[in-house]
Amino acid sequence: MSNPYIILPIISQLFTAILLMFFWTQKNTQKAISVIMSLVTLGISVWLLTIVLKNGIHVTQAGSWEAPFGITFIADPLSSLMVLLTSLAGLAVSIFSVGSVRNARVRFGYFPIFHFLLMGLNGAFLTGDIFNLYVWFEIIIISSFVLITLGGEKAQIEGSIKYVTMNLLASAIFLTAIAILYGLVGSLNMADLSIKVANLENRGLVNVTAILFFVGFGIKSAVFPLHFWLPASYHTPPPAISAIFGGLLTKVGVYALLRVFTLIFVPDEFMINLISWVAGLTILTGCIGALIQNNIRKVFSYLIVGHIGYMIAGLGMFTEAALIGTVFYLIHDIIVKTNLFMVSGLIFKIKGTFSMRNLGGLYKEYPKLSLLMAIPIFSLVGIPPLSGFWAKLFWVESGFAIENFMLVAFIIAGSFLTLFVMAKLWAEVFWKDGDKLPKKINVKYFWELKPLKRTAMVFPIVFLSLISLYIGLGADHVIQLSTIIGKQLMDTTPYIEAVLGPINESQP
Repeated sequence: MSNPYIILPIISQLFTAILLMFFWTQKNTQKAISVIMSLVTLGISVWLLTIVLKNGIHVTQAGSWEAPFGITFIADPLSSLMVLLTSLAGLAVSIFSVGSVRNARVRFGYFPIFHFLLMGLNGAFLTGDIFNLYVWFEIIIISSFVLITLGGEKAQIEGSIKYVTMNLLASAIFLTAIAILYGLVGSLNMADLSIKVANLENRGLVNVTAILFFVGFGIKSAVFPLHFWLPASYHTPPPAISAIFGGLLTKVGVYALLRVFTLIFVPDEFMINLISWVAGLTILTGCIGALIQNNIRKVFSYLIVGHIGYMIAGLGMFTEAALIGTVFYLIHDIIVKTNLFMVSGLIFKIKGTFSMRNLGGLYKEYPKLSLLMAIPIFSLVGIPPLSGFWAKLFWVESGFAIENFMLVAFIIAGSFLTLFVMAKLWAEVFWKDGDKLPKKINVKYFWELKPLKRTAMVFPIVFLSLISLYIGLGADHVIQLSTIIGKQLMDTTPYIEAVLGPINESQP
């Protein structure tokens, strides 16, 4: 179904970023515009997912150039869901930024760049053109590089060098893969590529191209052994920036892997084995790395890596049930990881440190806030019936069904390691006696903030915690949506026909 309005999530973020530039020196006006326009974009995103689920896949062709010759934008259930999750996380971080981001950073363009980043994310999710996906990735990298360096602190600069170096390498590999793919089939439209790549006789060259895409997207997703840049950089910027990075940036890579390896390069036995081993080692590396960290944001950063492995494992199993589990976990992980980095920011505002050695007594001093923070912490662990639990049932079921016991073992081991890591964090930060610990300069600083800023820091944590509870306790609704997406990932015919029209069975 043709619908030019599906690009509204991109347009709204672009309009917001440009509008904010007219109020460069007016920090309070920037904050108000950011929150209001984030609410508007959330409304647009809800509308988009609703019409897609009700009326089917929506498509628009840029400049009225018909596919496969023009640039296609497509809103199917997966891309619409990702736009909605981006809007939810974006709204939460926008509000959190009102209370946590220093005015100096606001005056250096924090909010316009933040919305340019969200525009890039929405563009990446809605594009139906593989080269256009690369363009949106570059917008994301440029915006995120500015955000990670904003403030110019030594740790930020050091982390940003690792971040941008690996992401530029990933972009170079991605662009090389696109060039080879275009040379093979002469098309960049992903629906058209799906048909033409399937008919290529040289499967060895197809696999080489697929591996290049896997490496390029794997770096952006932080899979083993290409993950080291993430825990070295995500803990360096302010918590609001870490939240949007931890919640969304690596998930763009996961989305790209899901899209490309279900639509264009359907995995054969070799690719399934490769993806499975990478997934298992990513789980193990990330979760073990989190065990030895003392900085709570480094703990969360390593757990991002480990839990990316879960989602890649679902792709490695490549069954409908496994992909349903991956989509479910993608929903859960974006909400929880965004929330956890905001939780770390709130802890820092109260205690003045991210070091678990110098934290403690938080539950004794602030029991209500501690119970609030417990929701994302234990949702991440996947304690039944919280949101992190349900996806693993699909993966274990699929693993046993296809006799991939190796991946099942990795998933179970990763779950126990995550439980141990988060139990240790809870004991160190919340239960440990904090009376004899050294006091930091800004202890109680949170309570010296104006009520509006305190509310701005707590409300988004409440907001995302309620969503996490809904995902876990209302899992049947989320499973229904994940099932729709999982089926379309396994059967891409509706996607292809929405872009190119009815497929001719006699088409070579």
